[in-house]
Amino acid sequence: MTTPQEDFLRTFHAARPAVTVRAMAHGRAEDGRSSYEILRDRVAACRRVLDLGCGDGLLLELLAARSPGPGRAVPALAGLDLSPEELALARRRPGLDRADLRVGRAQQLPFPDGRFDGCVSHMALMLMSEMERVAAEVARVLVPGGTLAVVLGGGAAGGAAYERFLRLAKPLFEAAPERERMPPLGDRRIRTREGFDAVFGPAGFGPAEWETVRIDLTGPPERIWATVGGFYDLGPLDPAVTAELRARFEAETAASALPDGRIPCAMRVHIATVVRRDGGDGLQGGRQMWDAPGDQRAAPR
Repeated sequence: MTTPQEDFLRTFHAARPAVTVRAMAHGRAEDGRSSYEILRDRVAACRRVLDLGCGDGLLLELLAARSPGPGRAVPALAGLDLSPEELALARRRPGLDRADLRVGRAQQLPFPDGRFDGCVSHMALMLMSEMERVAAEVARVLVPGGTLAVVLGGGAAGGAAYERFLRLAKPLFEAAPERERMPPLGDRRIRTREGFDAVFGPAGFGPAEWETVRIDLTGPPERIWATVGGFYDLGPLDPAVTAELRARFEAETAASALPDGRIPCAMRVHIATVVRRDGGDGLQGGRQMWDAPGDQRAAPR
């Protein structure tokens, strides 16, 4: 059974497959890596990796391209996503012909206990609710000592375009009729280190290693619109309103263009990394909570 939130995400990504990659893959941190490459490197020692909300498979492709090293097996990769359209694109990527790609929900992972030693999620975990259930499921499929590493959105970080878009768009989002608004998505607790630990600690994970990184998304006008145009709020908005917003945005950002025509744009991301502790107290508590008879909690988003 799906929820209105899951239905919204599935519809959005069916119409806009690879939207997150188009928005973010060109961005670079100060060290020259993309947010996808930073996440790849956080699980460099892992050989059996699950990507939650894998989308069109870019992160899995980066993981597949790693050299296994002398005497080491080729990485075993799996991806889970709500969107069949995104997974169809993932299956076309180099190196993913053997990846286990499935339509599904993070709150009910279709994998056996201890299947993975690494789990990643790029800009997807923050869209999920019933986070205690997600945390318990991730703990279940990770071996003790396994690593969970995620990228979470952290908002604007300087560069005129991102802030200008928010200034122009927020009044439109707030004035939109109910039928043109997206449903509430995600659990804001996990956007802070303290909230993340409060959710994942009881499931059996150690304290989060937390890093905030500025991602430079500067690019030509078309690319900048692809970045800000990936906001979920735009999905249900009247197309005429979106077209007017784009025209105003592009007119205003033109004034801030660099000599080569590129538009300055940047955002922050939070990178959280936690390790599954040895022992099963947190995990078992989570499993008992969610497997209890008569649990009438709504299905997660």
